[in-house]
Amino acid sequence: MRARVRVGPSARAGREAHPQPLGPASICARPPAPAPILTLQSRTTTANKAAPSATAPRAARPAVAARASPSPDAATDAAAPSSSSPSSSRRAALGATAAAALGLGLAAALPAGPARAAAPSAAGGSKVLSADWEQVALPVDKGVVLLDIGFTGSDPDHGFLLGTRQTLLETRDGGRTWQPRSVDAARDEGFNYRFQSISFAGDEGWIVGKPAILLRTTDGGTSWERVPLSNKLPGAPLLITALPSEGGGKSKGGQAELTTDQGAIYVTDNGAYTWTAAVQETVDATLNRTVSSGISGASYYEGSFSNVARAPNGDYVAVSSRGNFYMTWTPGQPYWQPHNRPAARRLQNMGWTEDGRLWVTTRGGDMLLAEGGGVAADKFANAKLSSRGFGLLDVSYASADVAFACGGSGSLYKSTDGGATWRRDRSADDVAGNLYAIKFSGPPASRHGFILGNDGILLRYIGGGGTAEGTA
Repeated sequence: MRARVRVGPSARAGREAHPQPLGPASICARPPAPAPILTLQSRTTTANKAAPSATAPRAARPAVAARASPSPDAATDAAAPSSSSPSSSRRAALGATAAAALGLGLAAALPAGPARAAAPSAAGGSKVLSADWEQVALPVDKGVVLLDIGFTGSDPDHGFLLGTRQTLLETRDGGRTWQPRSVDAARDEGFNYRFQSISFAGDEGWIVGKPAILLRTTDGGTSWERVPLSNKLPGAPLLITALPSEGGGKSKGGQAELTTDQGAIYVTDNGAYTWTAAVQETVDATLNRTVSSGISGASYYEGSFSNVARAPNGDYVAVSSRGNFYMTWTPGQPYWQPHNRPAARRLQNMGWTEDGRLWVTTRGGDMLLAEGGGVAADKFANAKLSSRGFGLLDVSYASADVAFACGGSGSLYKSTDGGATWRRDRSADDVAGNLYAIKFSGPPASRHGFILGNDGILLRYIGGGGTAEGTA
């Protein structure tokens, strides 16, 4: 039974955050001490004002509009406030950041910040690579790594693209052109956030990033509000999923699932006022408690996940940061379940095929497919793929039969039989960069597909069907 925790203000909101393992007290219905893991309250717009009580009524709050920005980048990854004393400035900045960004409560939107340095304000066209892919020019600086992309539920052509250096781009034509956007609620502390994950259900959307930040919109991204996270949150936010209502009906709003790189999973159904812990402890606590589990590399494990994937039914699969084992979780289970890796080489990434089977890529360029469906699969077969030694970083399906895999140095592969066999797609050979992620979304009839890479590389799927030029 999941227990909901209503939180109060932290006594140490001004200190740096130190992730803590989830314990029984953090999820029980009646905790012996008011020390919840994820907490929320209202916050004033200035850092030195006293925060209202967690039990106070919710006040109306303005949202910060996302506006066109001359550039989604800054010259450096972090800008520190100036001071005559570097050490005191650093302590002050860290204290202010911990109190504001990781303090408990639902944020009111923050005032507008200054504009950034000039850069191109719009994309300048695209280059067709094959019958399947075109490369889209983006208004970002070289060095930006693209990390996620998401489209609203109300308009399948309206979406947002995320990346490092606080990159946020918006499209209204299905990804053909992009405009830079800035969110003032994410710019008040002098950091360039790494926007990690985005998800929409209707016009309600969520963004998470590093350092720990959570943004929410209820109007399709026209405006965003800041939701500060507790300094007791275990790990850094890695994945956010906007949840539709059960039964496929229209979402009542305010529902989301947040996952961290230490395996904490939290669910809210009231716009992030309160959260429910779905697991009872972090993954390192689980593994250290079960040192005799027989999982290679799991004994006295301390670390985090390198990749986490969520299936449409709520199942999770995650690869350990060292790639020496993987873990799964199904809704209703109290803990993550560890598994030995199914290959001699260390794991790179894992996810699901269109028919619900697990796929695995290794750091040596191998690919394996589970012989059965679900997270309990324990038999895997090697797919026929010659990667030339390049690691495969991601796999995604355009349909039940057509799939793509990507990797380093512009490596791109295509399957037309559901992933059993693969052929190299040479259309990306001249793309100068690494291809990190493939994202397909939407219904099959109007499905969007994109490949994200470093140096602002974005490839857009233009629907080549079962064949593609340049495939060898």
